Amino acid sequence: MLPDDQLGDTRELHLAWLDFYRRTLERKLDGLSEEELRTSRLPSGWTPLELLKHLVFMERRWLRWGFAGEPFPDPWGDSGGIDDGPWRLEDGDTLEGLLQELRAGGERSRQVVETGELGNRAAAGGRFGVGEEGPTLNWILFHVLQEYARHVGQLDIARELADGVTGE
Repeated sequence: MLPDDQLGDTRELHLAWLDFYRRTLERKLDGLSEEELRTSRLPSGWTPLELLKHLVFMERRWLRWGFAGEPFPDPWGDSGGIDDGPWRLEDGDTLEGLLQELRAGGERSRQVVETGELGNRAAAGGRFGVGEEGPTLNWILFHVLQEYARHVGQLDIARELADGVTGE
């Protein structure tokens, strides 16, 4: 179900859309076999499970490491330690494990957003260096939302190619 179209508060609107995209992502992955989760149907080569891992790390990089400045030992763990590197999985990565990380990350993102001011700039020392002017929380939230929208749309195509399932 789409977020309430009567929401006027920007912070609540951001959070509602983030929740919507996380739920949609879960629905699109539900019912795929282990083989389908780990098989690419697209020329670019990414798999649905790799896309899930990318979104877990993307949200973490922008909101927790980026805006809040929380340290992470491997912020580029979805791409082999390289910004914009190809997505990859570790041997222990599973659908349920990555979904748990997605949900826990969503809860932490909610805390960051609820306690931050939308006009505040990202903390120095995390994703953004000391002396570097980071983007505002509002900008980061729009960026994270467009990442979710783009990738969930791509997953919709991959799912349709896999088994014909379409829709929200």
